[in-house]
Amino acid sequence: MNVLIKFAKIIAPAQKELHLKKRDILVTNGRIAKIAANITAPNKGTKEIRFSDLHVSLGWFDSGVSFGEPGHEDRETIANGLDTASISGFTDVVLNSNTYPVPDSGSDIVYVKNAGRLKGTALHPLGCLTNLSEGEHLAELFDLHQNGAVGFYDFRKPVTNANLLKIALQYAQNFNGLVYSFPLDTSIAGKGVVNEGAVSTTLGLKGIPSLAETLQITRDLSILEYTGGRLHIPTITTAAGVKLVAEAKKKGLDVSCSTTVHHLWFNDTVLSDFDTDYKVMPPLRTANDTKALIKGLKNGTIDYVTTDHTPLTIEEKRVEFDHAAYGTLGMESAFGILNQIFDLDTTITLLTKGRERYGIPLPSFATDTPANFTLFDPHTINEVGNTPLKSTSRNNAFKNQVLKGNVLGIINREHVII
Repeated sequence: MNVLIKFAKIIAPAQKELHLKKRDILVTNGRIAKIAANITAPNKGTKEIRFSDLHVSLGWFDSGVSFGEPGHEDRETIANGLDTASISGFTDVVLNSNTYPVPDSGSDIVYVKNAGRLKGTALHPLGCLTNLSEGEHLAELFDLHQNGAVGFYDFRKPVTNANLLKIALQYAQNFNGLVYSFPLDTSIAGKGVVNEGAVSTTLGLKGIPSLAETLQITRDLSILEYTGGRLHIPTITTAAGVKLVAEAKKKGLDVSCSTTVHHLWFNDTVLSDFDTDYKVMPPLRTANDTKALIKGLKNGTIDYVTTDHTPLTIEEKRVEFDHAAYGTLGMESAFGILNQIFDLDTTITLLTKGRERYGIPLPSFATDTPANFTLFDPHTINEVGNTPLKSTSRNNAFKNQVLKGNVLGIINREHVII
């Protein structure tokens, strides 16, 4: 199929020759055939795409989403999750390892990849770091890697055994593997469910101090300095944590980290009504932490933003706060939120960076390369509550939030989803 995008403003800060230029883009059989100021459709079968205020960037990337399948299809199937990603502008997503059974073998990775292979959004699964995600014995990391796992993560479980993390970092160097370590010291966190501070005290909820994050990060970075290797710290949330990562990068350690859209937009004051949609892990922190996260993204200390999209059932959320599951939806609101926090160039840079860390091919606005685009209007104002969600779950912390911008669709893997 031929596709002709007409009069689109290209947002590509890394490609100065095209950035902010209005261009037509012709795609033939899934590859970029031509980029020019005016292109005539080559034949009657060419699908033309025209929108008012049409913008186009390279396809967006999310380094941490959860669906449910296998085992928790009532939360979200892989098929519906990838459809949700597509209409949210994401052409590549990294899938977390929180399924049942957990993906601790090569066959588990193959199953997940096959389930998503016909979709417009490409799925890149994480494998478990340890057998059954129990934290005792390393999983078959090389087998997972060989079958397509892009990293190793026991979802939201810190590596409590320091020697296990040491061995994992050493072993994974043999094939350039990426090891995750969740930033939470459980001995300090205890039975806490929200950030420890004035809000937790007022509400009478058990708190998780920021120390729980910084202690774990300090230990993990010390091990990384000793072993070498590649470490990723997902969903960092504290000002002190950002400072620790900045210091490690100055030393030349190969460490990356992410933070979430909801930690950039909300702080713990939204918990006043005990709404479980705001119960997330790590917990929402203070306004000062939020400012530090935004600054960390702007100066490059924090490598990228994730939606940490976590669909959950009504039964898992509509219970007493202490017993509710952790997590919120995020993909469908991500662009509209980030586009208010940052300028458009920064927003698109954040949404398109990160693939290289996972060995995923980088897209480009270059002829005879695979078309991997996101189409959007950055100025339309929407409200989440006025737009039906594609996700099958409804645990959405962004409900009733005003969003700036509208995703129009994606072109990727020879799919045109508009």
